[in-house]
Amino acid sequence: MMRKQNSTFKTAFISEAGSGLKNNDYFAFVELEEYACYVISDGLNDLPDAESARLATQSIILAFQEHPSMTKRAILSYMEAANKALASADSRERLKASVTVIVTNYAKARYGYVGNTRLRLYRDGAVKESTQDMSLGTEISRERNLPEDILSRHEERNNLHTYLGQEKGFRPFVSKKIKLVNGDILALYTRGIWENLDGGELDDVFSEAKGEPQECLDNVEDLLLSRQPKILENYTFVSIFVDKIFQDPNQKHRIRKIVFITVAALVIVLVISLVLWLLSWQRQKYTNEMGRRYSNTIEYIQDGNFLRADEECSEALKLAERLWDKKQIQKISDYKKLIEAVNAAEGSFKDKKYEEAQAAYLAAKERSRHSDRIADDYIDRQLAKITDYLSVFDYIQLGDTLAAQEDYVRAEEKYLQAKSLATRTYFEEGRKEAMKALDAMYANRDKAEEADAKEAKEKASSETGAAQLASEGDKAFAQGDFEGAKAFYTMALEKYQQLGDTTHGELIQKKITSSESKSEENKLKELQAEDYVSVGREQELSGSKLEAKKQYLLAKNIYKELKIDDKVAEVDGLIEVLENAIAQEKEEKESREAELAKSESQEAEAVGSQAENVQTGNVTGVTTGPGSKAGSGV
Repeated sequence: MMRKQNSTFKTAFISEAGSGLKNNDYFAFVELEEYACYVISDGLNDLPDAESARLATQSIILAFQEHPSMTKRAILSYMEAANKALASADSRERLKASVTVIVTNYAKARYGYVGNTRLRLYRDGAVKESTQDMSLGTEISRERNLPEDILSRHEERNNLHTYLGQEKGFRPFVSKKIKLVNGDILALYTRGIWENLDGGELDDVFSEAKGEPQECLDNVEDLLLSRQPKILENYTFVSIFVDKIFQDPNQKHRIRKIVFITVAALVIVLVISLVLWLLSWQRQKYTNEMGRRYSNTIEYIQDGNFLRADEECSEALKLAERLWDKKQIQKISDYKKLIEAVNAAEGSFKDKKYEEAQAAYLAAKERSRHSDRIADDYIDRQLAKITDYLSVFDYIQLGDTLAAQEDYVRAEEKYLQAKSLATRTYFEEGRKEAMKALDAMYANRDKAEEADAKEAKEKASSETGAAQLASEGDKAFAQGDFEGAKAFYTMALEKYQQLGDTTHGELIQKKITSSESKSEENKLKELQAEDYVSVGREQELSGSKLEAKKQYLLAKNIYKELKIDDKVAEVDGLIEVLENAIAQEKEEKESREAELAKSESQEAEAVGSQAENVQTGNVTGVTTGPGSKAGSGV
């Protein structure tokens, strides 16, 4: 059909940079034979050289030209193509834009938008349709019931939750189809317009618009510039005058054909309806029976009766297959597989193959994931029971290991834990095993205690003997008998080694080492004493009796320290002989000195007598001795 040639759509627009260095708004349209597409875009980037609006508009126009359509899905696909183009563009910053798209078949129109570019549809001078910004400011204004002109100054007016170039959460809006009439006016505009002119002012411009769309554009621009805003964003305004919509010339013929087809279709529908009613009645019968069987399956599963559940589920599956209900077939099949898995696990459990049953229940629980988790509670109870059963056997096995290590206290503890757990879980087999293990453990413990008592007695005896030998060694050591101490310590060490008592063994070894050290030290002292005696003899022979006595005394002190009594006596004899010799020499000396003193006394007496004689004979000038003065006698 020649839609474009038989309709009249007049389009005009203005687009300026305003106060900006570069105009980041963009408008483009294409009018094909069957459809027309109009796109306005507002770039949201800060960089002046960003071409987000141009890229968004071109992407939508190209997508439209490849697949012209005005379905909702088609318009969504156009905007999604633009979103991908901006998100994947090679740019210094991520490109972002707002966009509004109008697609028409020249009789009806549908629009889609994202962000805060705006559309208004005027019919008979009144607003028939308008868009709402996808911003936080719009939401706040709506919640607080604020006037529309407040939004143009709201600080959140450009805080968009959806825009082109968005990686996640991209949710554009697409309208339903709008039937156009002659005289409709479509207006598209960007932020530079609505931030400075409110909706009422625009409505006044278009309330009596006639003739060419350029006149309206000039009036809007004059009104905008008259405001002289300090900062004027890029602004773009588009007017589309629908002077004449397309009228389908085959519409009446098509209506008659539709009526005929409708009547024939009604007859056919009645016949088919009757057949379908009968089929539906039969189907409903099968459906009700299937539902009853399905409900019974669920109840039996919840009761833990999986044998009856299997019977009911099999019948429900047959009915679902008769009904060709794929959804129910799949659902009931999942229940059937779950029941079969649980029954397999139940068989292993009854055969006391607990580990195999545990694996089977876990597999069944995985199946339950596809069946509304309906058997999870039952499976969890069975798994908990198996866990307890295995724990009973684990306790018994651990008790056996401890009993083999003769750790009867801890073994008894594990057996009692096994018995207690088996009793709580009504696990009679496990309880009997635990009791049997306890009895065997008690018997082994009694035997071991008897053997331990005997061994302890023998050990105590050996320890006592070793301690006595060590004590004797200590006494000998204290008395200075280091060789004797070493002998006692050596015998004690042998006994401690037999007992495996490394602690006492190390202590005795240290005492042996100390005894050996002391013994060597005493030998050296004894040699030193012998040297003193030898030197004393030499001094005695040379006549130095006092020096000889000194050497003998040093030797005596060492022998006395070493407790060598015979040597002490021997040195005492040497000292005694030496002292006698010294005493004899002293007496001889004193005798000689007495005789000398007596001789000197006699001589003195003779000299005195002579002096008296001289005095009596008036002798003068007699010298009485050195230093004496001459005198005269009468």
